[in-house]
Amino acid sequence: MTGKIPYGGDYNPEQWPQDVWDEDHRLFGRAGIDTLTVGVFSWSLTQPAEDTYDFTLLDRILDRAAAEDRRVCLATGTAALPPWLAKKYPEVNRTDFEGRRHRYGQRHNFCPSSPVYRRLSTALAGHLAERYADHPALLAWHINNEYGGVCYCELCADAFRDWLRDRYGTLDALNDAWWTTFWSHRYTDWAEIEPPSALTEHWRGPDHTAFQGITLDYFRFTTDALLGCFLAEKEVIRRHDPETPVTTNFMGMFRPLDYHRWAPHLDFASWDSYPPLDAPPTWPALAHDLMRGLKDGAPFWVMEQTPSTTACRDVNPLRRPGELRLATFQAIAHGADAALYFQLRASRGACEKYHGAVIGHAGRDDTRVFREVADLGRELTELGAVTLGARTPARTALIFDWDSWWALEISDGPSRLVKYQDVVHAYYRAAREAGADLDVVPQSADLTPYDVVLAPVLHLVKDDLADRLEAVAARGGTVLTTFLSGRGDAHDRAFLTDVPGPLAPLMGVRVDEWDSRPAEVAQAIPELGAEARLVFEIVQPRGAEPVATYGGDFYAGTPAVTRNAFGEGEGWYVATALDQPGVDQVIRRVLTRHDLLGPYAGHRAVETATRVAPDGTRLHFLLNHAAETAHLTAHATATDLLSGKRIEQGEPLSLDPLGVAVLRPLS
Repeated sequence: MTGKIPYGGDYNPEQWPQDVWDEDHRLFGRAGIDTLTVGVFSWSLTQPAEDTYDFTLLDRILDRAAAEDRRVCLATGTAALPPWLAKKYPEVNRTDFEGRRHRYGQRHNFCPSSPVYRRLSTALAGHLAERYADHPALLAWHINNEYGGVCYCELCADAFRDWLRDRYGTLDALNDAWWTTFWSHRYTDWAEIEPPSALTEHWRGPDHTAFQGITLDYFRFTTDALLGCFLAEKEVIRRHDPETPVTTNFMGMFRPLDYHRWAPHLDFASWDSYPPLDAPPTWPALAHDLMRGLKDGAPFWVMEQTPSTTACRDVNPLRRPGELRLATFQAIAHGADAALYFQLRASRGACEKYHGAVIGHAGRDDTRVFREVADLGRELTELGAVTLGARTPARTALIFDWDSWWALEISDGPSRLVKYQDVVHAYYRAAREAGADLDVVPQSADLTPYDVVLAPVLHLVKDDLADRLEAVAARGGTVLTTFLSGRGDAHDRAFLTDVPGPLAPLMGVRVDEWDSRPAEVAQAIPELGAEARLVFEIVQPRGAEPVATYGGDFYAGTPAVTRNAFGEGEGWYVATALDQPGVDQVIRRVLTRHDLLGPYAGHRAVETATRVAPDGTRLHFLLNHAAETAHLTAHATATDLLSGKRIEQGEPLSLDPLGVAVLRPLS
């Protein structure tokens, strides 16, 4: 698509007069910005009335970009309804969890089941594609924006019933899947089924449901309903433009939508990276790897990141000097082939006027933020196309499963304090800090390339996954899973067998009981010098050997961590929520067995990642997340592509605070 990493971001010239456009493009040139995302929220301008389209402004925007030799990621603008549409067709406004039909306002405000919304949004996308398919500035299509939100209106209720008919075929199958003999819920007519909301199955919010099966299916239905909106727009774009890549911007670890269900329909994955700035660096790294895993390891785009600060949180910390560069190279290290910002020029009004921007309200080019953006733009230009298309040669996989996430967190018992993201991140963090490259994959992924498969809190086990995990171990690999795994099938029905269900033969354990305690209650795990909290499963080995045990309560001395020989490999079971030092020790033992500890594993603040370019060139990224210089020893002779320096194997290698090196081996 391009000859270098696309660099730029969200641009809203419709908010500004012509003289500001002139200044913007001058500043874009100084900052190395070559890619503009435009039209994201332009519906009310391009279609001021149902029977009127006006592309005058978009024509000027795209023509100006082409004249300046810049490319455009053109959005369809369908993420926010224009006021006339919501007024004329009130059924397009969403009904919330409490049963209230909303009036016009905000954004992401449409009902995904509304025929009117589908008709008008696809018509707009079609007009845009017909007009701009051959425009010289067009680089990619950007459908909608940050899909999300749930609707509980009658249109969605009818669509949900149709979705259930397609999924289950008969009411008998549905009643069995949802276990509706409980609480007199057996359905005898499809029309009796209601969306699970505060008016039906829920109390104390969306995560407290009487019937996990129906709530789990409504999450899936919502994913598919919004996906249907995306596909309708993509289809009409393809009628006029069969070649330009199509995407929409995801939001990383975003619980409401199962992005694995969307992935086959994107030409490339893209996402908006806004991690909490006080989160450990492995948190955004996990999201990057998740996005890369959506397309079987293909590179993705960072469609948005802030150059300085966000505005939507109660407290919005500022990125310190050097943090933007580090975050951008972290994304590239994990597979990003584009680095774009929100926003290029700060909005003058409304809720994002304090959101960070490359160009502030004063329009200056001598601010610290602008200088950092411009310096980074020069580096990316000099780096050129060397990283484009490069993939990650991981031998470790981590299974990330939205169904397990949903099911775990809507379950009554054992503990609502267990959070899926936190447990998954703990194991990801341990592997990354030990120097392993990871692929983050769905349950359905091909596991044959991997020596190690990590499957923490794999609450639901679907299809033939248990057999494929056993195959990994049988050929010599290692599979690790944890407490609250193997508890339910695809419908969240308990397996009628010993815990951990179909994973039990591989793990060599049986769990009859589990103890759940408040967060302040800690169990010592003496062999690891660690602590555990929240859930303590009481394990009976059935072939597995204890690795670590509980230090207290009536189950003191029983296994907390086990290892089971299976074929040529092993199955590891962690029966409790270990603290991070405990997880680190377990993961390092697993990785050591396969010689997967990285050469810089002793430097926890130094993140490492590897990409292999299409021509076979290996690129080793070193990122120092510490505020102090990292002193390393080069493990191979290489050239640092950022500094141009040659580094000999065995020589001292220093990384400045928040420093980055991109090493290309010379042998």
